[in-house]
Amino acid sequence: MPLIESFFILFVAALVWYWLDSLKAREAGVLAVRAACREEGVQLLDETVLGRFCGFARDAAGHLKIRRQYAFEYSDTGDNRRPGKVALLGHEIEWLQLRPQLYVVPVSSSSRSDTEI
Repeated sequence: MPLIESFFILFVAALVWYWLDSLKAREAGVLAVRAACREEGVQLLDETVLGRFCGFARDAAGHLKIRRQYAFEYSDTGDNRRPGKVALLGHEIEWLQLRPQLYVVPVSSSSRSDTEI
């Protein structure tokens, strides 16, 4: 078998492996998001996640794995859409963001004096 055909077969095999591995990782992400939405009492919209990022990273043991980040939408009132994210390192959930963090904005002293007058 010529060398070019061998490389082509290896390339196609790598693509098939990546596709199957991505399906398995996506399913792990969907399961984690469903559980988090159920726990928080919100509704996962469209019952799916959308791939946003894919790269390489090392786990705690130093092994090179594929890091994938997915986006999804949920609703807390039933008539709105809120964004969420989940990241996987290999097939393990690295982090999941369901609700945004709240930031307290301090009131400036000039606006406070205007309201007190």
